[in-house]
Formats: sequence, structure tokens, C-alpha cells
Amino acid sequence: MAELQRPTLCCCRKVLTVPSKSCEGGRALGQCRLVDIASASNFHSFKLRHFHLDLHLNFALKRMTGWQVLELVPIQPGVQTLVLDTHPSLHIHSIDCKVPGTAGSPDIFLSLTYRVDPFTDYGSSLNISLPATVIRPHRAFQITIRYTTTDGPAIWWLDAELTCGQTRPLVFTQGHSVCNRSFFPCFDTPAVKSTYSATVRVPEGVTVLMSASRSAYSKQDRVFQFSMEFPVPAYLVALVAGDLQHADIGPRSRVWAESCILPCAVSKLGGSVERWLAVAEGLFGPYVWGRYDIVFLPPSFPIVAMENPCLTFIISSILESREFLLIDVIHEIAHGWFGNAVTNATWEEMWLSEGLATYAQRRITTEAYGEAFTCLETVFRLDALHRQMRLLGDNNPVSKLQAKFEPGVNPSSLMNLFTYEKGFCFVSYLSQLCGDIKRFDSFLRAYIEKFKFSSVVAQDLLDFFLGFFPELKENCVSQREGLEFERWLNDCGPPLFEPDLSAGGVLTGPVQGLCELWGTDAPDTQAITTFDLSTWSTFQTVLFLDRLLDRSPLPHDVMGQLSHCYSALLDGMNAEVRIRWLQIVVRNSFYPDLPRVRSFLLKHTSRMYTVPLYEDLCGGVMKCFAVEVFYQTQARLHPNLRRTLQQILFQASATALSALPCTASPAPDAPPPVLAPPILAPPTTSPPAPTDPPPNGTIALRDVNVSA
Repeated sequence: MAELQRPTLCCCRKVLTVPSKSCEGGRALGQCRLVDIASASNFHSFKLRHFHLDLHLNFALKRMTGWQVLELVPIQPGVQTLVLDTHPSLHIHSIDCKVPGTAGSPDIFLSLTYRVDPFTDYGSSLNISLPATVIRPHRAFQITIRYTTTDGPAIWWLDAELTCGQTRPLVFTQGHSVCNRSFFPCFDTPAVKSTYSATVRVPEGVTVLMSASRSAYSKQDRVFQFSMEFPVPAYLVALVAGDLQHADIGPRSRVWAESCILPCAVSKLGGSVERWLAVAEGLFGPYVWGRYDIVFLPPSFPIVAMENPCLTFIISSILESREFLLIDVIHEIAHGWFGNAVTNATWEEMWLSEGLATYAQRRITTEAYGEAFTCLETVFRLDALHRQMRLLGDNNPVSKLQAKFEPGVNPSSLMNLFTYEKGFCFVSYLSQLCGDIKRFDSFLRAYIEKFKFSSVVAQDLLDFFLGFFPELKENCVSQREGLEFERWLNDCGPPLFEPDLSAGGVLTGPVQGLCELWGTDAPDTQAITTFDLSTWSTFQTVLFLDRLLDRSPLPHDVMGQLSHCYSALLDGMNAEVRIRWLQIVVRNSFYPDLPRVRSFLLKHTSRMYTVPLYEDLCGGVMKCFAVEVFYQTQARLHPNLRRTLQQILFQASATALSALPCTASPAPDAPPPVLAPPILAPPTTSPPAPTDPPPNGTIALRDVNVSA
């Protein structure tokens, strides 16, 4: 997954041609004219065999400069234009063409004309004129594009002060969903897969990593070489460069991180990754990518984790919680089969990646840690799904599995809990239809083998499912009343089926019991003391706090008792626990614990921890306090996050907002301005008159467990 921006998709619908796959009514997809409206490109007109990047990284100017070579084969006659996805932050210098000669004739080299047209607010279209005399169907040619790219949505330049070690700058890319068009011109659609290679030149002392299966380094030339031997879509090409160290944690796994956090990462993951990979292989077949390395990135990483092949990107903040780290890494491992090997052909069916990966993640945790653990994690996530459902309403179209984009909508808007959890419930329903989970494991192994390294639509999965289980097809399970496959895919609302989670009762039962004790106006303190939260798992504690958060605002006396019982204990726990407690503090305007909110925000500069707290602070009576803390911390926030928080803090005041120079994107080479703090009165020591609380159910990125 990318920073979850408010969407903007394209108005240009392009035909997706995948001749070998089935479609509604038994037609081939090429006949169905399936479209990816998120791409301006004419990807259906060409076969992309391979592309190569040759880049020089300039940390001082925050620029990548170099060229890209694309090896293409026209697959439609009469094509005179190659259209690629690009972005206004990517500046084209020149475009050349090389056509191999035939019958002993020399290669042909041509300089090509091109133009860049507007597309949406997240991209542009690069239109390259092709000479008809040399561009012939099924005859390979090469395009070389020389360009410079600066501060587009895919590329995150971090000054040294924004890294964990605060000694050297760092840069990373984040391509999901449609951001990599600002990294290199491409067919930016998951329908297109190809191999790629890269040469990256960097200053001395900088280590470069890419989502590639092979790599080499020339110390003398300070040049890194990479190649990905398996076909991948553009969004899975990723790069990170900085002061990175490594340690092996298994025969095919390595952890990369800044030296200050490497020991912690190794201690949390050492020995576990190989175990998880082995369990996954037993369930779904061989891991095809060779290596499974992990790089921990600073808190500016805009999502929790990203499943880049061979090199998972993950936010370092998650190291605080062993259970969340475990789940996030296993989820990214599951993407090695579901999402990376077999990919959704359009972003409108992202559940084919996330729903299947979530199901696979839970099969792995069940095998490795038992059914009760998996059921607890699932209860916690489904609680969040129903919370989002209450917030959005049953008829909100974003709750569809097959979401339909309006022109101009960014696919990142699909990164919601329905993509993950409603998708998971549908896959669980398919498993339940089989009557034997091991038979369904066999189906998933066959599905991966059948569609490996290709892109699919839902009909491919469902047709293969019914073909694998002919008795289910004969029984017309796809038309079972109330659970029709068509309703699963296209109806709004909650899942039509949820799996039996009673096996988690041994872990969820105590949580529910304690919640009920706190649900009265006069809680039984003696009964409450029989529950020891210090012995609970993180998922039990966050489930308890989330359910208290759902009930907020609480009676003032009850809130005081909660603080007396738990505040000191929770303050020593990990960030996933503490943020939930602090949201309860804020939504109940409980001023005695407000210093803990300040301390948390002074320490944590990650989007997933800051945004939910600032939204709650500004939705209640503590906005003045929020502004004060923001001015104390803004210099350590990534400019993108700083702008987000400014919008939260000042959206109610047009005057204040217009006075903030950082609300607009800074010039590519200009440092982001640091705002001078206003003179603010300290918060009052006694709570003001009660006001309506902020709407319960604000959906934070940490709830979505985004993997892009």
C-alpha cells in the first residue's frame, strides 16, 4: 500500500486484454473489454517484456536522475502512439527508439516526439509518437526515456533528523496503488507484469536495496545492480537507500535497518520468519521469490507494511508490539502467494489480494499459534469492521467487494477494512462450502499453480473454484439464497457470512466479562480486581479498550475509576495499547491524564499514531491543547504528515489556514517551512462544560493494517 490520499481516478477507460481467462457469460476478458480506469496508458496495445532503470540519487537536491529502457512488442496493428502513465513531478528530457535490424541490416535509432497531457490529480499521460515505418506488430523495439524525478507521491526523501538514527538522510519509494508513475513512466496497472533490472549510483556510505531477486555492488564505482527475474506489476517495484545495516535471521531471510534499531528487530524476529515461511509453504506450495528480507523504515513510512517481493517494507514503530509485528509480517509473507504471485487485474478488485492474503495469514497463525489466537485477532478486526460499518452506513458503496470507481477517484480509497475483512469472510465462506479446510488448502495451492505470475479477476477465482469442486457447482452453491456469489461481490453492507470464532472464547471471554463489569454506572470494583490486565495479550487489551472506546463518553465517575485502575499500567505498555487508552482519555475530556497524551505525541511521529489522536482532540474541546503540542513537534514530522495535521487543526478557520505556508506543497528543492508557534493559553485545569464527543468510529490506518 502509499499515503492514503483522497482519491482521484482517471476519466479514460482502457481495454484490458487477457485472452486466456474467463469472463462473465463465458467470454474471454479480451472480448469483455474490462477496463482499468486508474491507468491512462494503452497497455492493451503492447507486450512489455522487460524494463531497466539507470538512476543517480542526489540526496542534496532530493532528485533521481537517469534513464529507463523499455522493451516492447506491439500486439495490435496500426498503433502509432505509446501511452504511459507518468506524473507532473517527473520531468522528461528526451525519448529515443531503437528497432533491431533484420536480415543483416543495422539497428535503427530514432529520436521521438512526445507530449504530456493532464489525466488526474495523481498522474499524467505520456504520449509518445511511434514511426509507422518501423513499429510493426510482434516486432520488438526499445524505448529509452531520460528523465528526472523529484518529490512525487512515490518518493519520500527524509532529512537525517527524520530518520531513526538522525545521522544520515534516507529515501524510500512506495508504489501502491498508483504512485510509481512518479518514480518511472510505466503501464501503472496491476494487469501488466514484467521483469525488470536497475543500476543505482549513490554517494559513499549509502546502501541501496530494491524489491529484486538478485543484487550486486561495486564498491569502487558506488554502483548497485539489481534484477527481478520474475514478472511483477509496476506497483511492486520499490527502492530504499540510506545508512542501512543487516543481520541474517534465517537461511533465506535478512533484516535491514538503521544500526540503532537493528538489534531490536533481530531479537523480535530471529528464528520466526523461516518458521512462518515453512508453514506457508506447507499450506500453499513453494515460496517462489527466493529470499524474504525485511527492511524497517522510519516512522515517516506512510503505511504499516508493504509486500514488495523479496523485500518487505515495514514501519519501525510496530517493533513496540510483538503481536502486531507478528501479524503484519505474516500478512506480508502471505502476499508472496496472494497479491504478488497472483495479482488482482484491476484495483476495483483489490480484495483478491487483501482478502485472500488475510485468509492465508490466519491459516498460517492457526497452524503456528493455535485456533484461539487466530480467533482473537479476527474478533478484534471484525469489531473494527462493524465499527466502520456503523460510521459509514449499510448502503455505502465503498463496502462492496467489487468497488466501482467514478472517474477521478484514486484507488487508494479502496484501502479500507472491507477490502481485508469482508474479503476474508467471503474466502472463509468458500472454505466452509467445501466442508474440509484441508481440501480448501489444496484448492488454493492449485489456484496459485494455475495463475502464478498472472493477473486475474474475481470470475477467474470463482470459475476455478467451481471447477475444482464440481459437486458444489452441481449443487448451484453460487446461487444459494441470501449468499449468492453475485451478492457477495456487488452488494453493499456487512459480510453475508462470518466464520465461527467460538474457539477464541478462552481469550475473548475474559475481555467480554470485564467490559460488562465496566458497563454499569457503579462498577463492582472488587470483581474488577480479579482481572489482571498485565497477564493479558496485546490483542486482548486492545479489544477491551476498543470496546470501551465504542461506549465513550463514559460517566465521569466511571472514567475516574478507569484511570485509577489502569492508567499507570497501560502507560508502560506498547503504543498500540497506549493510543487506545489515550483516545479514551481524549473522548472523555479526562484532563488528569492529558500529560500522558502530550508525552505520547512528543515521542511518536508516525501517521498511524498521530492522526487518530489529533482528530479526536480537534473533534472535542481540546483543540487548543492539540495546536500547542503540534507546534512543539512539527519540526520532527514528515512534511506530508505535517500538512495533514495542519488540515485537521485549522480546517475550521479559513484565516488560520491561509496563513500557513506549509499547506501547499513546497518547491521541490526548498526545505519545508517551520511555523512559528502562536501565543496560546495553557489548557484549563478543570474540564469545561460537556460537549458532544467526536463521532465514534474514526477509521485510523492502524485499524486497517494496511499492506498497501
